[in-house]
Amino acid sequence: MNPLVQLMHDAAKSSLAAGAGKLPLYQQLQRALRQAIDNGIYGPSSALPAERQLALELGISRITVRKAIDSLVDDGLLVRRAGSGNFLNTRIEKNFAKLSSFSEDMRARGRVPKSNWLKRSEGLVTPEEALRLRLSPGTPVYRFNRLRYADDAPMCLEYATIAAFALPSLDAVGDSMYEALEATGNRPVRALQRLSALLLGAEQARLLDAREGDAGLCVERLGFLRDGRAVEFCRSYFRGDTYDFVAELTAA
Repeated sequence: MNPLVQLMHDAAKSSLAAGAGKLPLYQQLQRALRQAIDNGIYGPSSALPAERQLALELGISRITVRKAIDSLVDDGLLVRRAGSGNFLNTRIEKNFAKLSSFSEDMRARGRVPKSNWLKRSEGLVTPEEALRLRLSPGTPVYRFNRLRYADDAPMCLEYATIAAFALPSLDAVGDSMYEALEATGNRPVRALQRLSALLLGAEQARLLDAREGDAGLCVERLGFLRDGRAVEFCRSYFRGDTYDFVAELTAA
């Protein structure tokens, strides 16, 4: 049996086992495609089967196939190349207008987020941190420096400073900082972000598995609570060949 057909059957069975009733066909195909990608059935260098071929082999309409693929394209997992077909998107597309964590972004794209801690520390706010976070001199803060991965690929160097009132301890942060902040009711609800281009330094390049002088991106984020207090200042460095930042613009 075609591996994707088998995965379609498995997706249907899992939805029934969950007690939610049978999922619509396009959602079953969406799940099956995600699992096929996770299992390495489709690699980044090869095109997925044509939509007409998928519809024929699976016994479903092309509209259903197109709807499933459209959803995965919107999620950034697949990319369409005119005249070539649909491919696994090896670049990460980050919505610059949406406040979400690195872990949430990776999971939404079917990637496994991981972190390698470079340093965690606690201390008093520096002059720059005091200015950014609008904190008084002598205010305690926590600092978290880590290398972020998607699956086994290094994606981001992250240097975050969190106002100490927002977390019970330095060890409260595990895989996701935003999950730790949400647990205390201190997850940012809005943020100011600044994106700038740079050339990676020797240490940044080494950690990101790049070459010194390669193009990089720096994103600074200042996160705010609902009451207007700043809680997070984060500076992140990305390889320029792995990340795309996008934002929807309107005329209003």
